[in-house]
Amino acid sequence: MKKLGIRFDDIQKAMEDVVRDAFDYYLDLSTGDVITISEEVFNEVNSRLYEGENDDIEDDVECIEFEHEPDVPFWMEDEMEVAMDVLFDEQGRYARIPERSSIEAHRIMSDFVSTVQEPELKKMLLSALDGKGAFRRFKDSLLNYPQERKRWHGFNARSMQHLISGWLKSVGVDADKEVQT
Repeated sequence: MKKLGIRFDDIQKAMEDVVRDAFDYYLDLSTGDVITISEEVFNEVNSRLYEGENDDIEDDVECIEFEHEPDVPFWMEDEMEVAMDVLFDEQGRYARIPERSSIEAHRIMSDFVSTVQEPELKKMLLSALDGKGAFRRFKDSLLNYPQERKRWHGFNARSMQHLISGWLKSVGVDADKEVQT
Protein backbone atom coordinates (compact mmCIF):
# COMPACT_ATOMS: atom_id res chain seq x y z
CA MET A 1 0.00 0.00 0.00
CA LYS A 2 1.40 3.40 -1.00
CA LYS A 3 1.68 6.07 1.73
CA LEU A 4 0.59 9.54 0.52
CA GLY A 5 -0.18 12.90 2.06
CA ILE A 6 -3.88 13.40 1.44
CA ARG A 7 -6.08 16.48 1.75
CA PHE A 8 -9.33 14.93 2.98
CA ASP A 9 -11.21 18.23 2.57
CA ASP A 10 -10.45 18.29 -1.16
CA ILE A 11 -11.58 14.71 -1.64
CA GLN A 12 -14.71 15.35 0.44
CA LYS A 13 -15.64 18.33 -1.77
CA ALA A 14 -15.15 16.18 -4.85
CA MET A 15 -17.25 13.29 -3.48
CA GLU A 16 -20.02 15.67 -2.47
CA ASP A 17 -20.26 17.06 -6.02
CA VAL A 18 -22.64 14.31 -7.09
CA VAL A 19 -24.00 15.97 -10.25
CA ARG A 20 -20.65 16.24 -12.05
CA ASP A 21 -22.09 18.39 -14.80
CA ALA A 22 -19.32 20.99 -14.68
CA PHE A 23 -16.26 19.22 -13.27
CA ASP A 24 -14.79 15.79 -12.67
CA TYR A 25 -12.17 14.92 -10.09
CA TYR A 26 -9.16 12.63 -9.98
CA LEU A 27 -6.63 11.72 -7.33
CA ASP A 28 -3.03 11.77 -8.52
CA LEU A 29 -1.69 8.58 -6.97
CA SER A 30 1.88 9.86 -7.29
CA THR A 31 1.46 13.17 -5.44
CA GLY A 32 -1.81 12.88 -3.49
CA ASP A 33 -3.16 15.97 -5.24
CA VAL A 34 -6.79 16.26 -6.27
CA ILE A 35 -7.07 17.26 -9.91
CA THR A 36 -10.18 19.09 -11.06
CA ILE A 37 -10.94 19.08 -14.77
CA SER A 38 -13.83 20.99 -16.23
CA GLU A 39 -16.22 19.21 -18.57
CA GLU A 40 -15.59 22.05 -21.02
CA VAL A 41 -11.92 21.06 -21.21
CA PHE A 42 -12.70 17.34 -21.52
CA ASN A 43 -15.12 18.14 -24.35
CA GLU A 44 -12.53 20.32 -26.08
CA VAL A 45 -9.85 17.60 -25.83
CA ASN A 46 -12.25 14.94 -27.12
CA SER A 47 -13.40 17.06 -30.03
CA ARG A 48 -9.81 17.80 -31.07
CA LEU A 49 -8.66 14.19 -30.71
CA TYR A 50 -11.53 12.64 -32.59
CA GLU A 51 -12.15 15.10 -35.41
CA GLY A 52 -10.98 13.97 -38.81
CA GLU A 53 -8.74 10.94 -39.25
CA ASN A 54 -7.88 9.16 -36.01
CA ASP A 55 -5.86 6.24 -37.31
CA ASP A 56 -2.50 7.84 -36.57
CA ILE A 57 -3.09 8.70 -32.89
CA GLU A 58 -0.12 7.41 -30.93
CA ASP A 59 -0.31 5.90 -27.46
CA ASP A 60 2.06 8.55 -26.15
CA VAL A 61 0.30 11.84 -25.43
CA GLU A 62 3.49 13.75 -26.24
CA CYS A 63 3.39 12.40 -29.81
CA ILE A 64 -0.09 13.65 -30.64
CA GLU A 65 0.09 16.35 -33.27
CA PHE A 66 -2.83 18.46 -34.38
CA GLU A 67 -3.18 19.49 -38.04
CA HIS A 68 -3.30 23.08 -36.87
CA GLU A 69 -2.23 24.65 -33.62
CA PRO A 70 -5.23 24.51 -31.28
CA ASP A 71 -6.75 27.95 -30.76
CA VAL A 72 -7.84 27.72 -27.15
CA PRO A 73 -8.02 30.29 -24.40
CA PHE A 74 -4.81 30.65 -22.39
CA TRP A 75 -6.48 29.46 -19.17
CA MET A 76 -7.43 26.19 -20.86
CA GLU A 77 -3.99 25.17 -22.16
CA ASP A 78 -2.56 23.69 -18.95
CA GLU A 79 -5.83 22.04 -18.04
CA MET A 80 -6.04 20.45 -21.51
CA GLU A 81 -2.58 18.96 -21.02
CA VAL A 82 -3.61 17.49 -17.65
CA ALA A 83 -6.88 16.20 -19.17
CA MET A 84 -4.89 14.40 -21.87
CA ASP A 85 -2.62 12.86 -19.21
CA VAL A 86 -5.71 11.59 -17.39
CA LEU A 87 -7.41 10.33 -20.57
CA PHE A 88 -4.31 8.44 -21.72
CA ASP A 89 -3.26 7.19 -18.28
CA GLU A 90 -2.08 3.62 -18.80
CA GLN A 91 0.13 3.39 -15.71
CA GLY A 92 -2.75 3.89 -13.28
CA ARG A 93 -1.48 7.22 -12.00
CA TYR A 94 -4.95 8.76 -11.69
CA ALA A 95 -7.97 7.42 -9.85
CA ARG A 96 -11.34 9.02 -10.52
CA ILE A 97 -12.84 10.20 -7.23
CA PRO A 98 -16.32 8.67 -6.99
CA GLU A 99 -19.43 10.56 -6.03
CA ARG A 100 -20.80 9.85 -2.57
CA SER A 101 -23.91 7.76 -3.05
CA SER A 102 -27.25 9.20 -2.01
CA ILE A 103 -27.75 6.12 0.17
CA GLU A 104 -24.51 6.87 2.04
CA ALA A 105 -25.39 10.56 2.43
CA HIS A 106 -28.85 9.67 3.73
CA ARG A 107 -27.33 7.21 6.20
CA ILE A 108 -24.94 9.86 7.53
CA MET A 109 -27.81 12.31 7.99
CA SER A 110 -29.91 9.65 9.74
CA ASP A 111 -27.00 8.81 12.03
CA PHE A 112 -26.68 12.49 12.91
CA VAL A 113 -30.40 12.82 13.68
CA SER A 114 -30.05 10.03 16.23
CA THR A 115 -27.57 12.23 18.15
CA VAL A 116 -29.82 15.33 18.25
CA GLN A 117 -31.17 16.07 21.74
CA GLU A 118 -33.55 18.99 20.93
CA PRO A 119 -36.97 17.28 20.32
CA GLU A 120 -38.37 19.89 17.90
CA LEU A 121 -35.24 19.90 15.74
CA LYS A 122 -35.07 16.11 15.78
CA LYS A 123 -38.68 15.96 14.56
CA MET A 124 -37.95 18.49 11.78
CA LEU A 125 -34.85 16.62 10.66
CA LEU A 126 -36.65 13.27 10.60
CA SER A 127 -39.40 14.84 8.52
CA ALA A 128 -36.83 16.44 6.21
CA LEU A 129 -35.29 13.04 5.44
CA ASP A 130 -38.51 11.69 3.99
CA GLY A 131 -38.86 11.84 0.20
CA LYS A 132 -37.33 13.75 -2.69
CA GLY A 133 -35.29 16.86 -1.82
CA ALA A 134 -34.22 15.45 1.56
CA PHE A 135 -30.70 16.87 1.40
CA ARG A 136 -31.86 20.46 0.87
CA ARG A 137 -34.63 20.19 3.49
CA PHE A 138 -32.17 18.71 5.99
CA LYS A 139 -29.73 21.60 5.57
CA ASP A 140 -32.55 24.16 5.64
CA SER A 141 -33.84 22.67 8.90
CA LEU A 142 -30.50 23.43 10.54
CA LEU A 143 -30.42 27.12 9.52
CA ASN A 144 -32.01 28.36 12.75
CA TYR A 145 -29.82 26.12 14.92
CA PRO A 146 -26.24 27.39 14.45
CA GLN A 147 -24.76 25.16 17.17
CA GLU A 148 -26.34 22.04 15.70
CA ARG A 149 -25.41 23.13 12.16
CA LYS A 150 -21.78 23.41 13.29
CA ARG A 151 -22.04 20.02 14.99
CA TRP A 152 -23.54 18.58 11.77
CA HIS A 153 -20.58 19.80 9.70
CA GLY A 154 -18.12 18.15 12.10
CA PHE A 155 -20.17 14.94 12.17
CA ASN A 156 -20.37 14.87 8.37
CA ALA A 157 -16.62 15.55 8.01
CA ARG A 158 -15.75 12.68 10.39
CA SER A 159 -18.15 10.34 8.56
CA MET A 160 -16.68 11.36 5.21
CA GLN A 161 -13.15 10.85 6.51
CA HIS A 162 -14.06 7.25 7.30
CA LEU A 163 -15.66 6.81 3.84
CA ILE A 164 -12.66 8.42 2.12
CA SER A 165 -10.20 6.23 4.05
CA GLY A 166 -12.04 3.14 2.80
CA TRP A 167 -11.97 4.39 -0.80
CA LEU A 168 -8.27 5.27 -0.54
CA LYS A 169 -7.47 1.74 0.64
CA SER A 170 -9.44 0.37 -2.32
CA VAL A 171 -7.10 2.26 -4.70
CA GLY A 172 -3.97 1.20 -2.78
CA VAL A 173 -3.33 4.38 -0.76
CA ASP A 174 -2.52 4.62 2.92
CA ALA A 175 -3.18 8.23 3.95
CA ASP A 176 -0.25 9.84 5.76
CA LYS A 177 -1.73 11.20 8.99
CA GLU A 178 0.99 13.86 9.22
CA VAL A 179 -0.11 15.64 6.04
CA GLN A 180 -3.91 15.39 6.21
CA THR A 181 -5.92 18.58 6.35
